[in-house]
Amino acid sequence: MLRWYQMKLASRPLLTQSVTTAVLFATGDVMAQQAVEKVGVEKHNLARTGRMALYGGAVFGPAATTWFKFLQQRINFQNTNVTIAARVLTDQTVFASTNLFCFLSSMAIMEGTSPKDKLDSAYWTALQKNWMLWPAVQAVNFKLVPLEHRVLVVNIVSLGWNCYLSYINSKGK
Repeated sequence: MLRWYQMKLASRPLLTQSVTTAVLFATGDVMAQQAVEKVGVEKHNLARTGRMALYGGAVFGPAATTWFKFLQQRINFQNTNVTIAARVLTDQTVFASTNLFCFLSSMAIMEGTSPKDKLDSAYWTALQKNWMLWPAVQAVNFKLVPLEHRVLVVNIVSLGWNCYLSYINSKGK
């Protein structure tokens, strides 16, 4: 399985990472609904899971793949630790905040609710929680993981993170 994934990643990196991201975003939502909210299979909201998969595959997967390549090519210093710190700082101030804004806004639009209300109720809290987790994850990711596997590492950690995002996105419904 890993060899097959490696071949797909080498031949079609953007598509492979986008499909992987869609599957793992959907999995995070299933975890949120079944393990956290305990709605049960019969009350599982498939549309919600579909929205998460769509966002993961169509937005986050391609954006993260492109973003990590940009960071790798554009943020480089003579000192490796300075490079990693600069990449983490840039990732957390530019990409994380923008992605969270896009996530909450697009979910609200797909749900037929107000993006402004969603952002007002969830953005700042979620961004603060993001900063508790992702700087450390990204520091390890940028230091130890080859570029072509960074989105996969983020996706694996994102199983829990997407479970959280799906949960906060659905609060108040």
